[in-house]
Amino acid sequence: MTHVWLRAEQRDNERRVCLTHQGAKALIDAGIQLSIEESDSRILDLAGYESAGAEIVAQNSWPTAPDNAIILGLKELPQSDEPLSHKHIMFGHAYKGQNSGKALLKRFNSGGGVLYDLEYLLDDNNRRVVAFGYWAGFIGAAISLKVWIAQQAQDTCPPVASYANKAMLVDELTAELAQISNALPTVIIIGALGRVGTGAVDLCQSLGIPVTAWDIEETQQGGPYPEVLEHNILLNCIVAEKGVPPFFPSSAITSSRQLTVVGDIACDPDSDYNPIPIYNQPTTWSRPAVRIHDEPVLDVMAIDNLPSLLPFESSIDFSNQLLPHLLSLKALNAGVWAKAESIFHQKSQAY
Repeated sequence: MTHVWLRAEQRDNERRVCLTHQGAKALIDAGIQLSIEESDSRILDLAGYESAGAEIVAQNSWPTAPDNAIILGLKELPQSDEPLSHKHIMFGHAYKGQNSGKALLKRFNSGGGVLYDLEYLLDDNNRRVVAFGYWAGFIGAAISLKVWIAQQAQDTCPPVASYANKAMLVDELTAELAQISNALPTVIIIGALGRVGTGAVDLCQSLGIPVTAWDIEETQQGGPYPEVLEHNILLNCIVAEKGVPPFFPSSAITSSRQLTVVGDIACDPDSDYNPIPIYNQPTTWSRPAVRIHDEPVLDVMAIDNLPSLLPFESSIDFSNQLLPHLLSLKALNAGVWAKAESIFHQKSQAY
């Protein structure tokens, strides 16, 4: 029997989950054994999983799960040298040269396990079948706007926390903008037609903020793009490929410009694929932006788990996308799972 083991997330401020109560019942009804770890942070309560018929197990007990269990989670595991012997479904952040990713692949190789990276679940057209992109774009645009609002008061963005729903977030931003006497900021979004970009555009439009929406047609000549510097806020929403040039030259940091906020929603600071190579690590909920330059001011927002700021809506959306593929786990040698395993073996060969 196929056995899925939903682990508790071990990262700070991570309340999302990739399986709903209804999804749990669907797996069990399909003949899949399901174990759910207790969690002190998960947005959905444990009782709903128990009512669906799942086995409840101790928090963070997945290392002792049966060998045949497929460990299901979202974000990366705590750093360790311990070998990984199970099959894992999660966002590994391991295939673009990230330092932490190299260490993760070594753990899989030494333990004989397999990573089915959620970012690389691809259909026959090599298009991702599951993504948090829309909510990353929506909340990324919101927090970038908060950084700009703080700048208007000659301040830095205060810590952020999760919201019960998007309406609360939009209402809060509306009130904050109403307290500013000058005009609304101008925003340029690169990658505006994708999932991430669509979320960013929707947030800006809900607040009446002018948007310059760029995608493949506007960027096909390659960067840098001087137009970026004529906007107050830049939102990077692209899935970068190797060799993508920087969006603006490093010399622009110290020059006269309108740009004061970069929202790097894609957030790959330690990757060779990063088109905004002006910072070296993600920002955090407690410090949402890092100041790159004082005069003229330039702040970078690069939180790497943005959808967790709207944990309920983003969890429901993502879980609904993933469920049809979880139901096909009985056929790991076919479809998106076979392709993900092939990519894993290809990418992990060097480690």
